[in-house]
Amino acid sequence: MNASIEGRGEHPIRRIALTALAGTSIEWYDFFLYGTAAALIFPTVFFPSDMPPLVALIASFSTFAVGFIARPIGGIVFGHFGDRAGRKKALVTALFLMGIATTLIGCLPTYAIVGPAAPLMLVALRFAQGLAIGGQWGGAVLLVTENAPAQRRGFYGSFAQVGAPLGVILANLAFLVCTFTLSTDDFMAWGWRIPFLLSVALIAVSAFVQHRLEDTPAFRDLERHQRVKKATQPATTKSPVLQAIATYPRQIALAAGAFLAVQVTFYILIAFVIAYGTDPGGLNLSRSTLLSAVLISAVVMIPMVLWAADYSDRHGRRGIYMTGAALLGVWAFVLFPLIETGSFLWITVGITVGQVLVSMMYGPQAAFLSELFGTQVRYSGVSLAYQSGAILGGALAPMIATTLLAQSGSTFAISIYIAIACAITIACVWGLEETHRVALHSVQPHDPGQPASDRGRESESSPRL
Repeated sequence: MNASIEGRGEHPIRRIALTALAGTSIEWYDFFLYGTAAALIFPTVFFPSDMPPLVALIASFSTFAVGFIARPIGGIVFGHFGDRAGRKKALVTALFLMGIATTLIGCLPTYAIVGPAAPLMLVALRFAQGLAIGGQWGGAVLLVTENAPAQRRGFYGSFAQVGAPLGVILANLAFLVCTFTLSTDDFMAWGWRIPFLLSVALIAVSAFVQHRLEDTPAFRDLERHQRVKKATQPATTKSPVLQAIATYPRQIALAAGAFLAVQVTFYILIAFVIAYGTDPGGLNLSRSTLLSAVLISAVVMIPMVLWAADYSDRHGRRGIYMTGAALLGVWAFVLFPLIETGSFLWITVGITVGQVLVSMMYGPQAAFLSELFGTQVRYSGVSLAYQSGAILGGALAPMIATTLLAQSGSTFAISIYIAIACAITIACVWGLEETHRVALHSVQPHDPGQPASDRGRESESSPRL
């Protein structure tokens, strides 16, 4: 085995991990700004004033879902690009696209000014956000995991995952600051735009990645292998995405299902709960109460993501992943009674424990998915799996939760929805092999039928191309 990949020192990987953290944090900040705004602002700003509030909220969450619909498309486009042109180039392009799209949302005219064109432009920019996040995750994760020491792959891979709760913190802080410093009228008129305009910072991060970081050793090895192969064999034009689907259909499907509980619960906790709690016809809690509770839960989530990933390096990915899903399925029936107390303390406890249990799955996930695929199709494979799970879970979760509440008049149906998602996740993770000892430097796709432990030993003992 080439020590420069699986046994390299940790100083270079720390800079790479922190860069991935910075990029994903701002990227997720951009994406989550939309979720918070979809619950609090967009129903009145981008839709007719005479639309019933619940209908406007569902319509707003529908535009929220557009971003998730675009994510698999972004995964396909950037997956192909990342497997052919490199992890770094694909990541830089995704970061730049997200920065531009989010900044432009802050410049959009309202429904009162341009009528139906307002929500149409909003949808178009949300679609661009989805394309970007669909490509960003795979690039950031592989930039870290393909550089990390084998025995610390889960831990360093989780730095890209920490970007999600940190993005929630930044997005909620931005809205809290605007809420406390501006009057309600000023906030709804123009103050909500400020957090979106700050996203221009992501363009600077993309420039740093472009000029200061190299592509991963695994991809550079793949390039060398392909140059040798091209010189000795006829050129092949098969898309990496199609190759990933043909080689790993089972892994992609199961990994997408494994992500279901994370996505459903996470977006209910950070988007639906805010809309539910602030509903004047329901709990009628203050916006700052819900945003603060979500903010605290995201702060607690960060060390939990790192801990869960580190644990998975030592004890395996599957065990802690399934434990988190099982406990979350039970907690779903505790969550809403705690929120319905109206107490800030118990609301915070309910959301925070939910996010802690989500972290037990989200922490190991970057390494877990990366280890399922060979280098030649890894970007495509992880992007397809991750983004398919995102559209099945996160895209529809706030809208389904809102519909279940409207039809049943109770949050119990939402708890059942979360529990079902957790059961599906457990079944899918059970169907996947343990991967934490697999080496990532194999140029050729792994044999999906070969046990993970054998695959790792074989990779570590065989010469590299």
